[in-house]
Amino acid sequence: PVRVLYLAGSGRSGSTLVTNVLGQYDGVLAAGELRYLWQRGEVDNRPCGCGQPFRDCPLWREVRREVPVERAGAIAAGLRGRLRMRGVPALLRRVRAGRRPVDPHPDDAVLTDLYAAVARHADARVVVDSSKLPPYGALLGALPGIDLRVLHVVRDPRATAFSWRRRRGLDGVADQRLMSRPPVWKAALLWSVWNAVTARIWAGDGERYLRVRYEDLTADPAGTLARIAAFAGIEPGAGPFADPATVRLAPTHSVAGNPSRHRTGLVPIRVDDQWRQGLSRWSYAVVTALTVPGLRRFGYPVRRAAQSTEVGSRGVPVGAPAGDEEG
Repeated sequence: PVRVLYLAGSGRSGSTLVTNVLGQYDGVLAAGELRYLWQRGEVDNRPCGCGQPFRDCPLWREVRREVPVERAGAIAAGLRGRLRMRGVPALLRRVRAGRRPVDPHPDDAVLTDLYAAVARHADARVVVDSSKLPPYGALLGALPGIDLRVLHVVRDPRATAFSWRRRRGLDGVADQRLMSRPPVWKAALLWSVWNAVTARIWAGDGERYLRVRYEDLTADPAGTLARIAAFAGIEPGAGPFADPATVRLAPTHSVAGNPSRHRTGLVPIRVDDQWRQGLSRWSYAVVTALTVPGLRRFGYPVRRAAQSTEVGSRGVPVGAPAGDEEG
């Protein structure tokens, strides 16, 4: 079976950073958001993490020979239809009943072949998939030949709502096409739904589920990544850390995701607290009101903390921007 470490939860929570770092370990492929391979990769031919257009990347060129790329548009449309938010209540009922979460479909065999081909051509013992959407993770977990581990990455919803409002090109500053910018109320609802569904599906399985907060990752990068690696079955080896808070990133083959997947070289891992000053009182109140149950569940304060200009433990002023580190 192919070991897949699936990063689940809400967007802009640090999943791209985690994926990029894990991709530096031997035997690990940072594949990015594989649920988008069919549309953003094959149909749109957007850049791979290595910088080449998807269809020109040496790794994906080999993988494409083993999957029906001529049906990419239909496969992408089929996944969108099967994984809509309106289907979540039925999915949760199936999980409670011990049934397969997502109804079987002929394209499931294509997905099984895709992950097997990816692992084989990348010579990877672990494939890191940062697709995040819980229904897609539930679909993968039911496929034969997939050994799923779920890493639930959580971040303060006020921070994620602020991050979604930033203007970002789909594949970097030079890209005129922008990532979606949902209003804060919608970002808050998505945060609540996807984090709650992720916990509902997997949190009771201590062997296959690990939850990590973005704030804990940035407070102790090396320690948190070591914990994640052990959970995923990744051999620690030398690792990519130049020091406890800085990683050395080489290009990955991530097929889709936050434009920060293209970052290389020495990258500091530090908290991005710009939202504390940048998020308006109204937006803070709206997001807080819509996410109170999750705030309490995941250990976040409900009340707004006083703004601070103190210097953090690494000599960086609290609230200083950390760059495009979210996923």
